Amino acid sequence: MKKRLRTIFVWVLVSLLLQFGAYSYLNNQVAKVLGPVAEEGPITEQLVATIPGSDFENVQISYAKDYLAYTENGTLKIFNLKKEKMVFEKKAPANDNSMGVLNYQWLPDRDTLVYFYAKKNPNPVTYVTVPVESTPSTTTPPKSTVPLNPEDPNQKTDKQVQEEVKQNEVPVKTKTVAKYGNPQITELYTLELPTSDEDTAPDDRFNQTINEFPAGGKIEELVVSTSTNLIYLTVKNGSTEQLMEIDVMKNVRTLNKTGEIIDSMAASDRYGTLFITSKVGGTKQVVSLGVGNRHTISKNANDKVLGIRDGKVYIGEVKNNVLVKIKSTEDRSEMKDSPSLKTEWEGSITFNNVSAIIGSKGGIVIYNQQTAYIIANGQLEELQLLGDENYISDDGAELIQLKRSGSSTIVELQPLKDS
Repeated sequence: MKKRLRTIFVWVLVSLLLQFGAYSYLNNQVAKVLGPVAEEGPITEQLVATIPGSDFENVQISYAKDYLAYTENGTLKIFNLKKEKMVFEKKAPANDNSMGVLNYQWLPDRDTLVYFYAKKNPNPVTYVTVPVESTPSTTTPPKSTVPLNPEDPNQKTDKQVQEEVKQNEVPVKTKTVAKYGNPQITELYTLELPTSDEDTAPDDRFNQTINEFPAGGKIEELVVSTSTNLIYLTVKNGSTEQLMEIDVMKNVRTLNKTGEIIDSMAASDRYGTLFITSKVGGTKQVVSLGVGNRHTISKNANDKVLGIRDGKVYIGEVKNNVLVKIKSTEDRSEMKDSPSLKTEWEGSITFNNVSAIIGSKGGIVIYNQQTAYIIANGQLEELQLLGDENYISDDGAELIQLKRSGSSTIVELQPLKDS
């Protein structure tokens, strides 16, 4: 009896230990999801590559710093920097440089590029047949209501009466009319790149046709919120500007007011809220656009959106083309009018033909082709840029320097100091 009890006790103990181990494992996995360990930091590379060609436009580096996207003579090109080879090209249709790739943007968390492609509509006009309106006839013989007399050889049945009515009806008149559509077809694509050490071809995936895109429109700005799968873009067509939102369900909305001009914008990496520098008539202010609502963040006409990172919205105060102050407010799921603004930095930086980046480590980078101004913990540091053309990655961590060498371009990557 004692031996049997001891055996039962051992098996119960083993069962409890196994259950405890399983529960501990599940608890650790849940903890990783609910409270992930902070990332070590952005990916950086130090390398030199030579790319055939020159006069590159809209140069952008991928999330992993291994692919370079640019346009050359109207063609979108993707170059593998580690293997030093071209892996993707997208030309304009029929060598029409007014069409083709309109704009593109790398996603901030993986080597995937979203881009817009335009081509002429082969059938901008279609023809349809429609009935011509006419006055209905009032002479249609009524349906017979006389009881059927089988002995009367001349009496007609109800069915025979209706057949005669049909034969006497006047044919419906029709006409052909022209139906005009958008003369331009604008498509949204997603280009997924493999790991740069692989030889797998990129996956060029068609997403949808943007029927609301105006023919001849130019994409001025393009931002993506990956957490909410929202794409925002400003489209300029002549003197008009349109702010569009595209969601994961392929819905397209126009967000701007009539006559509103967008000077700069940034999308929340947490909630998808869009922050814009808005100008309507003589009124300029910073505005947030959430789900079905619009709030005024700053009424200061000198303020403009710089960017968003890790729960902070950064706003720069620019007077006479000089950045004199950087302020911030909390990025909330529900914004309100006139939130409190905290001063992050005060000083003087020429703010003409510059780009502004909010670094992944909280630093703010303002740069032109000659100088990068790095603001961290309220302190300003200047870095001279030595390339013929200079760019900084969207996470503020990588410096991309382009130097022309004959008919080729030398690309040098190196980490940017403490961005």
